[in-house]
Amino acid sequence: MKRTLFILLTLVLVGAVSAQTPVRITAPNDTLTTIAEAVRRAPAGSEVVVRAGVWHEQRITIDKPLTLVGEVGAVIDGDGQPILLITADSVAVRGLVFRNVATSFVEDQAAIKLNEASQCVIEDNRFEDTFFGIYLARTSHCAIRGNVLEGRKGTETRSGNGIHLWYSRYITITGNTVRGHRDGIYLEFVEDSEVLDNLSTGNLRYGLHFMFSNRCIYRRNALLANGAGVAVMYSKTVEMTANRFEDNWGPASYGLLLKDITDSAIRGNTFRRNTIGIYAEGSNRMAMDGNTFEGNGWALKLMANATDNTITANNFIANTFDVATNSRQSNSTFAGNYWDNYTGYDLDRDGVGDVPFRPVRLFSLLVEANEPSIILLRSLFIDLLDAAERVLPSLTPETLVDASPALRAFQ
Repeated sequence: MKRTLFILLTLVLVGAVSAQTPVRITAPNDTLTTIAEAVRRAPAGSEVVVRAGVWHEQRITIDKPLTLVGEVGAVIDGDGQPILLITADSVAVRGLVFRNVATSFVEDQAAIKLNEASQCVIEDNRFEDTFFGIYLARTSHCAIRGNVLEGRKGTETRSGNGIHLWYSRYITITGNTVRGHRDGIYLEFVEDSEVLDNLSTGNLRYGLHFMFSNRCIYRRNALLANGAGVAVMYSKTVEMTANRFEDNWGPASYGLLLKDITDSAIRGNTFRRNTIGIYAEGSNRMAMDGNTFEGNGWALKLMANATDNTITANNFIANTFDVATNSRQSNSTFAGNYWDNYTGYDLDRDGVGDVPFRPVRLFSLLVEANEPSIILLRSLFIDLLDAAERVLPSLTPETLVDASPALRAFQ
């Protein structure tokens, strides 16, 4: 009896191990002439390896858990059509080149689209000349990492987004490079997700654009030379830390545009050579600290409807205007920032200026009311105007004052 039970148990264990051993299929081959056929015939949990070469296939559907991986030099060319649709959980796609997905004005055509899937991984792929690169809709617990996405860089209306998320949760976007798309990374109705260590550059509109997306983290991303910079709108509890916003120049460009954001943190970021470093409108209860604003046109534009914000321990260096506003009132607090324009003194040598600093220049108020007056920026008249305002501050916002300016820049 014991011997019989032992044999039965052994057979069960061997069967379990065999069931867990993935089947490996290399395609196309003599029997499976297309990738789509290989995917269709592959059992759940198997690995389909795409051979090196250029394969012209469209609308491949993965509706079971499996891994699709490419040999070096494996390219799937969509010939203008969407390439891969994933509708199952636990799918991984690695090491492939996806090419040639045409613009469509009736469908968000993508090289890879995930719909109502979870636990999926899209990593180490390359996307060339695709309308949308990676598109996630109603997904959760997925990872997008290590991909390179090169858009066609036409016009905004004929370009899609590099990485596009819609109604998704618990997504991690890590270590990707995106350029030449409409928006590099776009999130709408996304929650509890992370965007980490990505390079988004040379996109037509925004390097990063998200709307109605709460409790998200954006950390250590490089957002460089995009058409309009970065936009964060209609969201709450957002953390943006250690990112680089650089070289976003143009009449409607920002390092970071904040609109209707609440209870969020902007910490340790670098804003360098942007038309406007941060533009905040209708954004409340934000903590801005440890950031560096250097060489911008306007470092910080804080509109009258942006209230209860704290701006502390930031560096303001070589900006044309450090702070601008459209009101003589301010309900935000400035404290302990470093201003390279500060000319006060520190008699007790505690590293804090003894004279409060007013960062809003009178000329910035004039420019806000009449933009063409910016042409007078380098004139003697404006130098005299600034000097008079420092002696008798009468028109700049009385409540917008840093009472404890730092004497040395923060490292």
